[in-house]
Amino acid sequence: MQASARIWRHFDIWLLGAVGVLTIAGVALIRSAVAGNPELIELNVVGRQALYGLISLVVLFAVAAIDYRLWSAISRLLYGLMVLLLALIPIAGVAGFGASRWFEVATLTVQPSELAKILTILVLADYLGRNRPEALGTLLKSFALVALPAVLILSQPDLSTAVVLLVIWLALVWAAGVRLRSLAILLGAIVLVSLLVAPLLARYFLERYPAGEDFLFLRNYQMTRVINFLFPHPQESFGASYNVEQALISIGSGGLLGQGYGSGTQVQLRFLKVRHTDFLFSSMSQEFGFVGATITVLLLMFVVFRCLRATRLARDRYGSLICYGVAILLLFQASFNVGMNLNLLPVSGLPLPFLSYGGSSLLTSLLGIGLVESVMLRHKRIEL
Repeated sequence: MQASARIWRHFDIWLLGAVGVLTIAGVALIRSAVAGNPELIELNVVGRQALYGLISLVVLFAVAAIDYRLWSAISRLLYGLMVLLLALIPIAGVAGFGASRWFEVATLTVQPSELAKILTILVLADYLGRNRPEALGTLLKSFALVALPAVLILSQPDLSTAVVLLVIWLALVWAAGVRLRSLAILLGAIVLVSLLVAPLLARYFLERYPAGEDFLFLRNYQMTRVINFLFPHPQESFGASYNVEQALISIGSGGLLGQGYGSGTQVQLRFLKVRHTDFLFSSMSQEFGFVGATITVLLLMFVVFRCLRATRLARDRYGSLICYGVAILLLFQASFNVGMNLNLLPVSGLPLPFLSYGGSSLLTSLLGIGLVESVMLRHKRIEL
């Protein structure tokens, strides 16, 4: 009992504090974003987000209390559970917004693809920690471990989350010690193919599927987002680029200090759509301006920094890879969401960690922080 209590001396209170501030700020921002919207008020999105925040906080401390090395022992079970949940989505999943991604549990909804992000980190960290990543066979097998859940997620359809899994794979393979030359060749090939093929596919889609049909594994709305990003049409005031334009107006009109909490014109007059989810950053920027947006980004980067610090202090390779995977997950999602709001990247469904509305996303983020805290609690041998 005494030894167990001593490990809590290493709990990263700075990391918890930053995450707590972001989570509370997220609930407050969502409250402002949905003000005056009867449909969202009826759904009680603010109360649901607050409830998920409390549940996720309990999960954070519970996961931190569990020795992270336990997850290595049940790695295969976790992988099987992840694949099973994803495979059941087409059968028992709840459809919404043109996709089937959720399970209904009592009055709450759970998105298995969000949980798959953390489970992928645990499974890959265990596999790469046990094998030599510089070997070709290890690289291919690790890719196969990610490819199966990525394909299941892609079929929902959820392209953005499938991309996140591939980013996690690339990051962990590199961190585990893959040859930099091999990784550079792989990334170069992916970028080259993307630059050559994406415009051709977009043009082909416009000519071949003018009526809004699906193309290969991509749904029409996904192709429309990519096409709109590659070939924007500013004259389309109410077209596919409408919300991106409103997001830019929201950010620009915020100025240095913003228009004030609950006073953003584009938000309160509902010109900006999905302002409590994908475009919460634009909503927050209009209310709190450049200063508020900068503070938010700095807080997110501080969380990533503390996760990377845990990577350096971890006792073993497995713990180090877990922390690195969580850091990359948060960094990629935050960067992509902000870039999307600034029209630097195509619109996707990736939420802003800890802030955007979404119980599964919040639970996943705090679950990842709990794993990092678990590694930190045990980064030194217990002194009896």
